[in-house]
Amino acid sequence: MAVTIRPAAERDLTAVGTLHHRSRAAAYSGFLPASALNAVPASTMVDYWTERWRYERDINRLTVATDGDEVVGFTYLGPDEAPDTGILHAIHVAPDAQGRGGGGALMADALEKLTAGGWHHAVLWVLADNSHARGFYERGGWAPDGEARDEFIGPALVHQVRYARSLQKAFNR
Repeated sequence: MAVTIRPAAERDLTAVGTLHHRSRAAAYSGFLPASALNAVPASTMVDYWTERWRYERDINRLTVATDGDEVVGFTYLGPDEAPDTGILHAIHVAPDAQGRGGGGALMADALEKLTAGGWHHAVLWVLADNSHARGFYERGGWAPDGEARDEFIGPALVHQVRYARSLQKAFNR
């Protein structure tokens, strides 16, 4: 797979929303009930990303990974509430593109952008039961920092843990 990383454009929002829906369904199907996975249809995810783009694009960065003309992944990042800290709000890769380098390329790009944003620390939230994603983050130098929260995905209450890493070491691995 020849992945290209680029800033998202308005024309990408339908693909981002659809990919987000597919990625969540594939990643969470082992531990979330179907009612939770089906509660938010792909069209709602497209609307969600369209609204975020409209109101947050001056503060946050939406980046896509493409293989040819197809969007195969994306990241969304920006400032966290904590001083000197950026947050990786989302990183998703299409289920059929996982394990082919797109996620690693997106993560490297996100770390570069977070560092360039002037932040010295970065955080992200991950579902506690998502062992696949947690392993990916841990291999990339992220670690749980002890913070946790509960939120709903559809009717399902899910437990999330926060991961953190220093950005000063992002490129000195």
